[in-house]
Amino acid sequence: MSPTKRPGILRMSTPTSPQPKGIPVSAIRPAAVVVLAAGEGTRMKSATPKVLHELCGRSLVGHVLAAARELDPQNLVVVVGHAREKVTGHLGEIDPDVRTAVQAEQNGTGHAVRMALEELGGSVDGTVVVVCGDTPLLTGDTLKRLAGTHEADGNAVTVLTAEVPDATGYGRIVRDEASGAVTGIVEHKDATDAQRAIREINSGVFAFDGQLLADALKKVRTDNSQSEEYLTDVLGILREAGHRVGASVAVDHREIAGINNRVQLSEARRTLNDRLLTGAMLAGVTVVDPATTWVDVTVTFEQDAVVHPGTQLLGATHVGEGAEVGPNSRLKDTQVDAGARVINTVADGAVVGPQASVGPYAYLRPGTRLGLKSKIGTYVETKNASIGEGTKIPHLSYVGDATIGEYSNIGAASVFVNYDGEAKHHTTVGSHCRTGSDNMFVAPVTVGDGAYTAAGSVITKDVPPGSLAVARGQQRNIEGWVARKRPGSAAAKAAETASRQEESGS
Repeated sequence: MSPTKRPGILRMSTPTSPQPKGIPVSAIRPAAVVVLAAGEGTRMKSATPKVLHELCGRSLVGHVLAAARELDPQNLVVVVGHAREKVTGHLGEIDPDVRTAVQAEQNGTGHAVRMALEELGGSVDGTVVVVCGDTPLLTGDTLKRLAGTHEADGNAVTVLTAEVPDATGYGRIVRDEASGAVTGIVEHKDATDAQRAIREINSGVFAFDGQLLADALKKVRTDNSQSEEYLTDVLGILREAGHRVGASVAVDHREIAGINNRVQLSEARRTLNDRLLTGAMLAGVTVVDPATTWVDVTVTFEQDAVVHPGTQLLGATHVGEGAEVGPNSRLKDTQVDAGARVINTVADGAVVGPQASVGPYAYLRPGTRLGLKSKIGTYVETKNASIGEGTKIPHLSYVGDATIGEYSNIGAASVFVNYDGEAKHHTTVGSHCRTGSDNMFVAPVTVGDGAYTAAGSVITKDVPPGSLAVARGQQRNIEGWVARKRPGSAAAKAAETASRQEESGS
C-alpha cells in the first residue's frame, strides 16, 4: 500500500512552538551536520546500543537524522564507536546516504568531532552543525533557527541552549555579566557551586565555522575530571582568539533532553506521542483519549478520522476519512479506508476497505484485503486473504490463503485448511455463496458462484456453481445405549424419567 500518495492525507507532523520574532531561519545549506553516536550508554542497561532504542516508530538516532535532514546538509556524518557494526547496519537501513566516522575509543566529544572532520578531509568550508544522537525530541525547526542565528550574527560558534527546571548533570552556560555574551561552558563535574546554580544549560548542539572548528580542536586539552577532549572547550579557545561566540535559546527545553536511561526514554516517548496527537487533532482528527492512544511518527490520517481509547497505531498505518479505530486496537502497517470501523482488533499488514467492519476480537494478519462494506466479525482470523465487497465472515472462523468473492456469507466456526504439513494451498469461494457452519475447506478447493455447503461438511472437492455440497456422515441413533452402558447415572435416570413421561403422554 502507499498511503502517502493519497489526497487529503494528514501527516503526523510534530507541532512546535511558534518561531520567536527576530530569530532568523537559515537559508543556506550547512556544509555538514555531525551526529555524535559513539557512546555505549551503560545506564540503559541493555544489549542494544543506546542510540538504537526506539520510541514512536524510530530509533533515537533515526529521530535525530530526520531533524538533521530538514537542514538539507551537503554532508551528514554519524560518528560511531560502541557496537558500531550494529549502528552502521541500522544507518544503512534508514538513511543509506549517511556517512560514518569511527571513534574507536570514546575520548570525548571533541575527539569525536575530530574523527568526523577527518572523514570529511580534515576541515570544512562553511557551517558545521553538531548534534547528539540521543536527543529524539530535537526538531528541524530548532536546528534551522540555530543555523540562522549563527549565520546572521557572524559567529564563530553558536551553541543551542535552554533554561531547564533542573540542570543537574548538564554543562552550564557561563555568560559575561555586563554584556550577556557567552564566555564558556562548564561541565557539571567541573563546575563551582555558583556555576551549578545556573539554569541555562548546554544542549550539546552547536553551529561552528568549519575552518575555525578544525583549528580549535587541535588546541583542546584533556586536563579535566574525565581526561577527555571536551567539544565545549572550543568555545573558550575561539573566544580567547577574539572570535564571536553566540547562543540560540530553544523555545522548549524538552527538545534538548538527552536519553540516558529507560525512565528518560519513557518520558521522551510520552512527550513525542503528545506532540503527534496534538498535530493530528489540530488537523481534524478526533482522539478520544490521548492518554491511552499511542502512534508512530509514520502514521497518517485523513480528516474526521476517529481514534478511540486504548489504541496503538504503528508503522505505515493510515486511517481514512471518517474511519473509526478502537477501542483497544493495535494496527501496524495497516490501511483503514474511509468510513471503515475497526473495533478491538489486532491487524498487521492489512487493508480494510471503505465502510468495512472489523471486530470485536478479530486478527487480521499480513496479506488480508477487505472489500467495500465487507465484515470480519468476532473471533475471526484472516491471513493472505482477499475478501470481496459485501462478504461477511461473522464469527469464530479462520480464513487463510483464500479468495472470497462478493456478497458471500461464511458460516460460523469455518476453517480454511490451507496447510498440509509442508506447503500452503489456496481456497477460492465465489460470489453470492452461502457456506454452512462448522465447515472445513481443505485446500486446494474451489466453491463456485452461488453455491451452498451444508453445516458440518468437510469440503475436499470442488463445488460447481449453484450446487449444494453435503460432506458428512449419516446420523444413526442407538436407542437405549445410556441405560445399557451408563446404568444408574444421572443421564440414565433423566432418560428413564423422560421415557415414562412420553409413555404416559404427560
